[in-house]
Amino acid sequence: MMEWYAIKNTEVLDTPALVIYPDRVQNNIAILKGFVGDVRQLRPHIKTSKSPEVVRIMLEAGITKFKCATIAEAEMLALQDAKNVLLAYQPVGPNARRYCELQKKFAETSFSCLIDNAESLRELSVLAGEYGEPVQVLIDLNVGMNRTGITPGKDALRLYREATRSAGISFLGLHAYDGHLRDVDFAVRTQKCDAAFHDVQSLMQEISEDMGKDPVVVAGGTPTFPIHAKRPGVETSPGTFIFWDKGYQQILPEQPFEFAALVVTRIICKPNAESICIVLGHKSIAAENPITQRVYFLNAPDLTPTGHSEEHMVFRTKENATFRVGDVLYGVPYHICPTVALYEDARICRENTITDTWPILARKRKITI
Repeated sequence: MMEWYAIKNTEVLDTPALVIYPDRVQNNIAILKGFVGDVRQLRPHIKTSKSPEVVRIMLEAGITKFKCATIAEAEMLALQDAKNVLLAYQPVGPNARRYCELQKKFAETSFSCLIDNAESLRELSVLAGEYGEPVQVLIDLNVGMNRTGITPGKDALRLYREATRSAGISFLGLHAYDGHLRDVDFAVRTQKCDAAFHDVQSLMQEISEDMGKDPVVVAGGTPTFPIHAKRPGVETSPGTFIFWDKGYQQILPEQPFEFAALVVTRIICKPNAESICIVLGHKSIAAENPITQRVYFLNAPDLTPTGHSEEHMVFRTKENATFRVGDVLYGVPYHICPTVALYEDARICRENTITDTWPILARKRKITI
């Protein structure tokens, strides 16, 4: 019996190739839904797949709200008739204008975006008047990652109040991303997540009393979504779950997602008695991690990487004689999200056979807007 990942018709596969296994994608969506009591708590981030076909699979599974990181990703979602899209970014400069153009073009989709300062709020207010379209905003809160956001407290409350007074602005709620919390021990991660969320809850309460209703709250990423999923009224935004990767498999053992996308490559050279070289360079797999944490081969787990360049990757092996030039290797990226963005399209494997091709449409910085 063939392994789940093995491909019968490798002769049609130009390598390196991104290969997606749709049945495992569907399994991962089912696993995700099992973490929440109500599918309306889910707002998956589509930065991982960037694929119209994957979005359609999620829509068919009853997921209606999405999160994204770029204008192109937001447009790709609207093109699939997604009804609720959060741009988890603060549009500034030309991107603020592009965002308003996006809203105007796709009137059937409810868009929202992030703000964390009064200057950006005012810029969006002016553009809302110019375009004649209100801009829905969530305040981005810094809960310890120190990348974006405003600290939950008096300044955030002041920004909320200015948003409610600003022409053309519709305040929706709060966004809190805690991607820095990656402890392998789930109990420790939970403790840190709860502590980071404490001030968010206090701010939520103040705003609820002021508004007379609860604000929308979007919190967490893949490492903390199971924790936030237990909070009433909080939407969670995992992204990597859709394809999974080696990095998260190692640090998130409580999450039973399956590898659903691989980088498939071939051995192109055996430069000496202890080495093999494959075509899998920086342009084909995410290279931000140390060299030992870039790819893991399901059918060659003992390979030790020794070199990595634009087009090549070299490995040391004591079993050089067992490998031949042309052999196919099936690699699990340690970081799947930026790896996907390196490919214009993905080959699709069903029942161990390559059947078709899906475009990675939103890898583009611009589709039409």
